[in-house]
Amino acid sequence: MSLSSHVEELKRKHHALSEQVEAAQRAPGVSSLEVAELKKQKLKIKEEIERLSPGA
Repeated sequence: MSLSSHVEELKRKHHALSEQVEAAQRAPGVSSLEVAELKKQKLKIKEEIERLSPGA
């Protein structure tokens, strides 16, 4: 897998996690701990994207 395709895959995962976080925040049965865990995963992916992106 090339670096650019890896970064694109990370961006897709980041976007999917964003949608999951939004849905979890709207759902009445989801705990704040679960939302925090999703946000942590999202942040790790964002940091990886920034680390791998040229010029970052």
